[in-house]
Amino acid sequence: MHVNGTYRVFAINPGSTSTKIALFENEKALLNVAVSHDAKKLKEFPEISDQFEDRKETILCELRERNVVLERIDAFVGRGGGLVSLVGGTYPVNDILLHHARIGFTVKHPAILGSQLAYDFARTFGGRAFVVNPPDVDEFDEVARITGWKGVYRESRIHALNQKEIGIRHAASLGRKYEDLNLVIAHMGGGVSVTAHRRGRMVDSNDIVNGDGPMAPTRAGSLPAMVVIRASFSGTYSEKELSERLTKNGGLVDHLGTAEIRDIVRTIEEGDAYAKLVYDAMIYQIVKAIGAMVAALKGDVDGILLTGGIANEPYLVRQIREAVERFAPVAVYAGEFEMEALASGAIRVLDGTEEPKTYTGLPVWTPVS
Repeated sequence: MHVNGTYRVFAINPGSTSTKIALFENEKALLNVAVSHDAKKLKEFPEISDQFEDRKETILCELRERNVVLERIDAFVGRGGGLVSLVGGTYPVNDILLHHARIGFTVKHPAILGSQLAYDFARTFGGRAFVVNPPDVDEFDEVARITGWKGVYRESRIHALNQKEIGIRHAASLGRKYEDLNLVIAHMGGGVSVTAHRRGRMVDSNDIVNGDGPMAPTRAGSLPAMVVIRASFSGTYSEKELSERLTKNGGLVDHLGTAEIRDIVRTIEEGDAYAKLVYDAMIYQIVKAIGAMVAALKGDVDGILLTGGIANEPYLVRQIREAVERFAPVAVYAGEFEMEALASGAIRVLDGTEEPKTYTGLPVWTPVS
């Protein structure tokens, strides 16, 4: 267990055909790998939770090969998912959280295995089990939910784990607390989420699951509704095909045939004018989304933070910075920090700097009549 303020945390982040695992001693990563699973075998399981034993054994096998033991771990922390809407924070895995994860109460996604694996490892090896800022975090202002179609509401589907971590890190770099700042954070990866953080709450953003917001490497982004309606009834697409056109094969992939930013930049440097136009359009849409979130915060913004994998690309960052730095200082946290975020959330509870939240199974928000 912890000695002289040292905590050991094992983080688990399941994806479609792999599970990222990491062992931390405080902020230092002693291990950080992605364990691959047999994709064909995973498809044989009727439900995602049925993959549990197979994934568990694959992880344990990887650890045995690396001579990593789990008997002296303070906390096991999973990605989380499948839960009702909740406020951000670190949640101990209790019976109702575990039940909702097992059945994928709100969504079917491999992330629901994170809490299940964390709970099982904690029960087997000792330590506590947590989830941290799962995909179900919803802190929207009421006014941000309303649309022009009665009964249709905007929902919070954001890169919550990484965005919260970046907000906390940035505040610490200023000697302040995340809860004291107003921030606009743009997570830019395969999808793009641009979010207004007001004093520790994500009060507005675009819905990256349902096709809202800027064009992205693999997503079409917001489109004129009537165009989508006509496409839906054209007979050209099945529901699955149209959905994938919008959320998996849209954006840069649709225009340029690839989501690889390095390849696109190289093509632009070789003189491809259309590639430059499309890339600049994506950047332009991200800038507009940042401006919208600045307005949602009434112009009271302490910082604009750029994160995610494509925040590594200099031209994109330079263009965004030049467009928005008049609103607030711009800082770049390129890449994703999900494993670090999982460990940090657990450690904040272990060392007493943050109170754990309790998962009640009751959503923080329900539709109004």
